[in-house]
Amino acid sequence: MTLQTTAYSDLLNSTPEQVRAAIRRGSYTGHTAGLATGKLQCNLAILPERYALDFLRFCQRNPKPCPVVGVSDSGDANLPTLGRDIDIRSDVSKYRVFRDGVFAEEIDDITELWTHDLVTVALGCSFTFENALLRNDIPVRHIETGRNVPMFRSNIDLMPAGPFAGKMVVTMRPIPESQIDQAREISARYPHAHGAPIGVGDPASIGISDLSQPDWGDAVEIKAGEVPVYWACGVTPQNVLLDAKLPLCITHSPGHMLIADVAEDAETTILPLQ
Repeated sequence: MTLQTTAYSDLLNSTPEQVRAAIRRGSYTGHTAGLATGKLQCNLAILPERYALDFLRFCQRNPKPCPVVGVSDSGDANLPTLGRDIDIRSDVSKYRVFRDGVFAEEIDDITELWTHDLVTVALGCSFTFENALLRNDIPVRHIETGRNVPMFRSNIDLMPAGPFAGKMVVTMRPIPESQIDQAREISARYPHAHGAPIGVGDPASIGISDLSQPDWGDAVEIKAGEVPVYWACGVTPQNVLLDAKLPLCITHSPGHMLIADVAEDAETTILPLQ
């Protein structure tokens, strides 16, 4: 029997549970931007237990690019602090699998790869503060133009832990000069979503040579009266994981996030659902 597909438009007003159910049964494999409005979406890092403590130390030492919002027990595919019925093996619409630091495959279910020693670390996502900026009439250019946010390697050193080290990756959003303070204040409310900017203005000050040539994502126009503003980026931990050349590491594919049941604007530590 052919599985009936679910369209993105069919999920726009769905709950997190409904979106995850469509993903779990394989009827939806698209991106998650704009789905389950108001709920937290998470970046993922799934790695063997023997590396997990060092990775969590790394995240704790570098909270701007690596804001931890959930951690599983070893070998447990559930994330009870983020949702009542999450199965991390099947509830993300697309995964990337890396072996020894090299991309191996992109798949929509990792059940066959799951082992008793894997640990899932969920990290906050910039969708949260971008939604807050838009609600306050602060433009977000890549969303306006239907592009991916521009991402750049910076010269900002990260605090190492075990095999994990490197430089911070940053995102850039052009912000009207008159709204920079407001954008800083709004994003600072969301430390689990990268928090306040790490820089404003001259890209050379953080090691970026050309804003028209992002390392990932798409270049965006900086209009008259706008200033480039830089935030820590969730690509940072993925790069660090790959550089560590772990025998196995699984992440979400860009734009294909885990949708949690908790509110995206939770300003305190995520607590277990009642």
